[in-house]
Amino acid sequence: MKALIQRVSRASVDVDGQCVGAIDQGLLALVGIEKGDSDADADKLLHKLLHYRVFSDADGKMNQNVQQVDGGLLLVSQFTLAADTRKGLRPSFSSAAPPAEGERLFNYLVTQAQAAWQHVATGEFGANMQVSLVNDGPVTFLLES
Repeated sequence: MKALIQRVSRASVDVDGQCVGAIDQGLLALVGIEKGDSDADADKLLHKLLHYRVFSDADGKMNQNVQQVDGGLLLVSQFTLAADTRKGLRPSFSSAAPPAEGERLFNYLVTQAQAAWQHVATGEFGANMQVSLVNDGPVTFLLES
């Protein structure tokens, strides 16, 4: 399981012209689910999402996590993160989880996140989403569990 995280000053997700999820300061996490990923992988990823220190402390060092800054967490499913891009000029998605399993694991991640933190928003699994964000820094990391 992978998450491309971006520290944002704001981010939102629209589906069919309607905002389905939005946060102010926090993390936008684009989540890719691969074959063989499990609930345990989702739990590990969530721990990293909530505790990864990417926000500045009083000295300007990245020493605070999203909870310490009372930030939001916007979770957006993105199966293209599971693509194999090593060969050719077209991505292969053979390592991505099947849609039903991907949706189950993404929903599990969302449920666990909402139980652990009060500021959680999401996109819509499988939908054509328009994601808007203001990357703060820019700060972007690829997390894997």
